[in-house]
Parts: sequence; C-alpha cells; structure tokens
Amino acid sequence: MADNDTPRNEISQLGKFNLISKLTDDIKLEQPTTVVGPGDDAAAARFDNRLTVAASKLFLENVHFDLSYFPLKHLGYKCAGIAVSDLLAMNATPSQLTVNLAVSNRFSVEAVEELLTGLRACCHYYHLDIATLDITSSVSGLAIGLTAIGSVEPDRLTRRTGTHENELICVSGDFGAAYAGLLLLQREKQVFETTGNSQPDFEGYDYLLERQLKPEPRLDIVEALRKNDILPTAMTVVSDGLASSLLHICHLNQLGCTIYENKTPVDPLTFQTLRELKIVATTVALNGGEDYELLFTVKQDDYEKVKTIENVSVIGYMTEPNAGCNLITNDECQISLRAQGFQGE
Repeated sequence: MADNDTPRNEISQLGKFNLISKLTDDIKLEQPTTVVGPGDDAAAARFDNRLTVAASKLFLENVHFDLSYFPLKHLGYKCAGIAVSDLLAMNATPSQLTVNLAVSNRFSVEAVEELLTGLRACCHYYHLDIATLDITSSVSGLAIGLTAIGSVEPDRLTRRTGTHENELICVSGDFGAAYAGLLLLQREKQVFETTGNSQPDFEGYDYLLERQLKPEPRLDIVEALRKNDILPTAMTVVSDGLASSLLHICHLNQLGCTIYENKTPVDPLTFQTLRELKIVATTVALNGGEDYELLFTVKQDDYEKVKTIENVSVIGYMTEPNAGCNLITNDECQISLRAQGFQGE
C-alpha cells in the first residue's frame, strides 16, 4: 500500500480501462507462442503440435492470505508462482498467465500497482507473458483469479496416475519451512495486536519467511528431469502436505507406499524453529501446507540418474495395495500415514 503521507489515487477516479492500461503499459511480450496479449477481449496463443495445459487458481483475502503481514508485492509473486506450479506438476512448460482481480475501494491505484509488480516479477523471472488482465469491483476485500497456460509434448505429459509397484518416490526441496514461517508471522501478529506498537522480531528466520511469502515454482526440477532424460511416471505439486499428496497418488493408482523419516528432507532451520515451538518437525514435514514442492515417481532404472539431480531426494517406493501406506520412523517403527491437514493461509 502507499505511504500514509503520499496522496492516494482512487481507482474510481481513474476508471477500469484506464487502470488496466496503466498496469499493462510496460508489459512486454516474450513468448513466441503469444499471439494476442493484454488489451484485447481475450488472449490468443499458438502451440503447434504440443498439448495446451492450463491451471486456474482463486485466492481470497482472509481465506488464503492475511494482508496484515503479507506485502502486496510478495502476494502477487506467490499467487503467480502457485498457478505456475500446477503446470509444472504436469511436466509442462508455462508460457502465459491471465489475471483477474476483484478490488474493493479500500485499495488505491498504488496498492494495485504494487500487487501487479509482484505478479510481473514472477512472470519475468520464469519467462511468462501476462496475456490478459481484467479488474472488477469487490464489496469487501481482495480476490485474485489466475490461469496459467503452457504446453508439453504429448508423450511427456505427466499426470497423477501412471505409477507402478516398486517405483521410486521422489520429492524436490524440503518440507515444513512454509508452515514454520506462517507460525512466526502469526505469532508476531498476535504480539502486535496485544501491545499495539511491537516491532516484529524475524532476525535469522529469512528462509522460513521466504518459503511462506515467496515460494518458488520448481521449474528447475522439471528442466533437470528433462536434461537427464527422466520421464516421471506420476507427479503432483505438494500444496496441502506431503502425506496428503502421497496418499492421493496411492489412491488414484490403487497402490500402497513406504517412505522413510530419515530420507524426508527438512531444513535445519525449520527443524530447530519447530523444536523451539515444541512441534515435531516430521509431523509438519508430512502435513504442513504451502510447500509447493514436486512429488513424483520414477522407474527403478532411473535411480542412478535421479540421485544426481540437485534438490531431489528419493524418500521411498510404491508398494502393492495390501501393504498400506507407511512411514518408517528413525527408530525403525512402521506407522500408517495419515493426512492431518495442516493448512496455511
């Protein structure tokens, strides 16, 4: 939002089409697949013999985000990244993003520009074109609707189904950091509401806050798999917890699974922070939301190749359905996986 000392420009004074023009003036199209960009009634793209893949997301204030601790620039970046992540989970290459905003009179032109700055930053970093932008009024709050569009060769499309018994379970990155970051933000918000003038204490927690406020879509992993000639047999993005996503894969493929606690990646700062908060790190790694890492399976023959990819961990394997879905703990106990469903903003 604009500084309190800076006069704000009201959206109602500028008007919808002038605002859209103002927000899109500096958008330059990068993708050769983009035929028509923002400023027309609809976008147009050409993908030749590739499959077109699209994923839509809707983000609501006070449901998916809390603006008391979420800067609008970071919010724009995060929302774009989440939409892109769904395409990556299909092994597709993202190329366009459509944007729909519902904005109340609580927001100034400058505030909407800040949100668009974050959206554009993510699009620029991952080489997406903002293909359309539309804005409407909201009775209260902010709503952000996005559709990410991309393409993939027909023989490389990866779905949640397709894995088989004994195939390896792999994940990108680490887990639980976003949930730990959310806990810190909520804690400092409560302190501020109690004291009224407390400054947040986030020193040393940059990684956790970044994982919550600015998660990065794992385009690097999709590109690395392609470079190493690995085609995942099934893949999904982990948004509501690793256990939930893995159980969903097992259900769809009518299989069981075994994963290992000591192979499930947790960043040391995440582990230590959760320990200070008296929370078991493995519980959060399995059930904490908003990691947006990739969960995928590969054939056993690909083990030597996949183990060399940076930021990828092999955490277990698929089993026959009667074996169930299990976690082998650090003390070698076998427990059934449950999706407890920690979910963030």
